[in-house]
Amino acid sequence: MSAYIMFVRDATLDAEELATYSKMAADARGDHPLTALAHYGDFEVLEGQASEGVVLLKFPDMAAARAWYHSPAYQAAKVHRLKGAEYRVILVDGVE
Repeated sequence: MSAYIMFVRDATLDAEELATYSKMAADARGDHPLTALAHYGDFEVLEGQASEGVVLLKFPDMAAARAWYHSPAYQAAKVHRLKGAEYRVILVDGVE
Protein backbone atom coordinates (compact mmCIF):
# COMPACT_ATOMS: atom_id res chain seq x y z
CA MET A 1 0.00 0.00 0.00
CA SER A 2 1.43 3.42 -0.93
CA ALA A 3 2.48 5.88 1.74
CA TYR A 4 3.00 9.62 1.56
CA ILE A 5 5.11 12.19 3.35
CA MET A 6 3.76 15.73 3.21
CA PHE A 7 5.94 18.71 4.07
CA VAL A 8 4.05 21.94 4.79
CA ARG A 9 6.31 24.99 5.09
CA ASP A 10 4.71 27.50 7.45
CA ALA A 11 7.43 30.17 7.67
CA THR A 12 10.90 30.75 6.26
CA LEU A 13 13.54 31.63 8.86
CA ASP A 14 16.79 31.53 6.84
CA ALA A 15 16.81 31.31 3.03
CA GLU A 16 20.47 30.19 2.90
CA GLU A 17 19.79 27.26 5.23
CA LEU A 18 16.80 26.31 3.08
CA ALA A 19 18.95 26.38 -0.06
CA THR A 20 21.44 24.05 1.62
CA TYR A 21 18.59 21.79 2.73
CA SER A 22 17.12 21.70 -0.77
CA LYS A 23 20.38 20.49 -2.32
CA MET A 24 21.09 17.96 0.44
CA ALA A 25 17.52 16.61 0.43
CA ALA A 26 17.69 16.07 -3.34
CA ASP A 27 20.97 14.21 -2.91
CA ALA A 28 19.43 12.15 -0.07
CA ARG A 29 17.02 10.57 -2.54
CA GLY A 30 19.74 8.10 -3.49
CA ASP A 31 18.21 4.76 -4.45
CA HIS A 32 15.11 5.27 -2.29
CA PRO A 33 11.88 4.52 -4.17
CA LEU A 34 10.14 7.87 -3.96
CA THR A 35 8.14 9.98 -6.37
CA ALA A 36 7.54 13.71 -5.93
CA LEU A 37 3.84 14.31 -6.59
CA ALA A 38 3.87 18.01 -5.66
CA HIS A 39 6.78 20.39 -5.10
CA TYR A 40 5.93 23.98 -4.14
CA GLY A 41 3.48 24.41 -7.01
CA ASP A 42 0.40 26.60 -6.95
CA PHE A 43 -1.88 25.77 -4.04
CA GLU A 44 -4.89 27.11 -2.20
CA VAL A 45 -5.56 26.81 1.53
CA LEU A 46 -9.23 25.90 1.80
CA GLU A 47 -9.28 25.63 5.60
CA GLY A 48 -6.83 26.35 8.40
CA GLN A 49 -3.78 28.54 8.59
CA ALA A 50 -1.93 29.80 5.55
CA SER A 51 1.37 28.21 4.56
CA GLU A 52 4.20 29.03 2.17
CA GLY A 53 4.23 25.78 0.24
CA VAL A 54 3.74 22.04 0.13
CA VAL A 55 5.79 19.04 -0.97
CA LEU A 56 4.14 15.63 -1.34
CA LEU A 57 6.28 12.51 -1.73
CA LYS A 58 4.95 9.04 -2.58
CA PHE A 59 6.59 5.80 -1.41
CA PRO A 60 5.66 2.16 -2.04
CA ASP A 61 4.80 1.67 1.65
CA MET A 62 5.28 3.06 5.16
CA ALA A 63 8.53 1.14 5.67
CA ALA A 64 10.08 2.72 2.56
CA ALA A 65 8.96 6.19 3.66
CA ARG A 66 10.45 5.71 7.12
CA ALA A 67 13.67 4.29 5.66
CA TRP A 68 14.16 7.42 3.54
CA TYR A 69 13.19 9.84 6.33
CA HIS A 70 15.47 8.18 8.89
CA SER A 71 18.36 7.66 6.46
CA PRO A 72 21.65 9.31 7.47
CA ALA A 73 21.64 11.42 4.29
CA TYR A 74 18.16 12.85 4.91
CA GLN A 75 18.81 13.36 8.62
CA ALA A 76 21.90 15.43 7.72
CA ALA A 77 19.74 17.54 5.39
CA LYS A 78 17.00 17.87 8.03
CA VAL A 79 19.35 19.85 10.28
CA HIS A 80 19.31 22.65 7.68
CA ARG A 81 15.53 22.42 7.20
CA LEU A 82 15.00 22.95 10.91
CA LYS A 83 17.28 26.01 10.86
CA GLY A 84 15.76 27.33 7.64
CA ALA A 85 12.02 27.15 8.22
CA GLU A 86 9.11 26.04 10.32
CA TYR A 87 7.53 22.93 8.80
CA ARG A 88 4.89 20.37 9.56
CA VAL A 89 5.86 16.91 8.30
CA ILE A 90 3.20 14.23 8.10
CA LEU A 91 3.50 10.54 7.18
CA VAL A 92 0.23 8.96 6.05
CA ASP A 93 -0.67 5.50 4.79
CA GLY A 94 -2.45 5.41 1.43
CA VAL A 95 -5.60 3.50 0.59
CA GLU A 96 -4.45 1.74 -2.58
